[in-house]
Amino acid sequence: MNTALWIDVGAAAAIPSRGARRFMFRDTPIAVFRAGDGGLFALIDRCPHKGGPLSEGIVHARSVTCPLHNWVISLETGNAQGSDSGCTHALPVEARDGQVFVDVGALSLAASA
Repeated sequence: MNTALWIDVGAAAAIPSRGARRFMFRDTPIAVFRAGDGGLFALIDRCPHKGGPLSEGIVHARSVTCPLHNWVISLETGNAQGSDSGCTHALPVEARDGQVFVDVGALSLAASA
């Protein structure tokens, strides 16, 4: 069962359009992305292929391309796109009063998956 644990990860303005910011929660790297349309998304910052840092990838539409081997990952679901398969865990994210909050309570689900 997921117990919500929303944490403030910083100002929404600090996440550029088509960019990302990375933070650590315990030992887990998490990336918060802003799509070109302004949507915010959070993923565990590891490509399902070789663990590459998705936060350093190129954001396009609602996807990110891993900088290591060009896998395209959905920002909405964390699933690999095209002929690639695998996924990284997507986390709930919200903007409130100019701050970004991520539900890291969902990480317990990611650890058991």
